[in-house]
Amino acid sequence: MKFTKYLILVAVLATLGLSTPLSAQDASESGQTKLEQEILRMDSLLFTAFNNRDQETLGVLFSKDLEFYHDQGGLANYEQNMQATEQLFNRDYILHRELLPGTTEIHPIRDYGAVQIGRHEFCHEENGKMDCGTFKFIHIWKRLEDGKWELTRVISYDH
Repeated sequence: MKFTKYLILVAVLATLGLSTPLSAQDASESGQTKLEQEILRMDSLLFTAFNNRDQETLGVLFSKDLEFYHDQGGLANYEQNMQATEQLFNRDYILHRELLPGTTEIHPIRDYGAVQIGRHEFCHEENGKMDCGTFKFIHIWKRLEDGKWELTRVISYDH
């Protein structure tokens, strides 16, 4: 039941758009800070785009100076990451990412944005059945002058 409430909250936040401000009252009623709500909303937008293979939205959410560190794949910049994502999306199989509830920490970075630390599950179809793994990540989000957010650094590890 708790997971269902979380999914409903994420879905509602995702429909608010990229730059809709949240009131302090909304944050206090949910037990989350405004920053936590904003970053969870951005996480939802990012991985709704991923799960729907929406490369265009991903291209907007990723900073042009993106650095993506993967413990097995190494370092990729924006262009390399977008190419790898396109290749992944062109595969003919089910692909899904889900943030694991209760595993996310969000902390402000003064005069920059926020760091999001957590665990997520990725699933894909392999040999006719779903293959899922749980992994750790660190996302560095930058708040732009117009109030929108972009993802500038990704560290994906513990694969």
